[in-house]
Amino acid sequence: MTATDRSLELINTAAQAAADKLAHDVIAYDVSDVLSITDAFLLASAPNDRQVRAIVDEIEERLLKELGAKPVRREGDRESRWILLDYVDIVVHVQHSEERVFYALERLWKDCPELELPADAKATRGKAEEHAKLQAAEAEQEPGGEW
Repeated sequence: MTATDRSLELINTAAQAAADKLAHDVIAYDVSDVLSITDAFLLASAPNDRQVRAIVDEIEERLLKELGAKPVRREGDRESRWILLDYVDIVVHVQHSEERVFYALERLWKDCPELELPADAKATRGKAEEHAKLQAAEAEQEPGGEW
């Protein structure tokens, strides 16, 4: 069994919305062979809670406006470290970068086929690592605070 055309349409629209809000490392997996509850997972991350919320809001807005899709469940709003949007056909995970590394969902689903995404979404690959290196370089350049 493979992901349905509707699932692919939802995944591509959600991936583009995430990329437009500068999400990091957007990737999607066809989980239809191993799960009966959904066809595909979309994973994305951001370096701060505010951006996680912005990405989720954009995905929700875009899927509603363009495809008439509303999530049946939204979880994780309180801390905005990991927000899950359940559209039945697909499940979207938007995580804070630290949660993304800790939970490593890619490792869990690595045996599932990766879905083709729009070019903008593919271009987000490696952005989390670039951001971490930039942050580390900036931290090294800051004075130690000694007087």
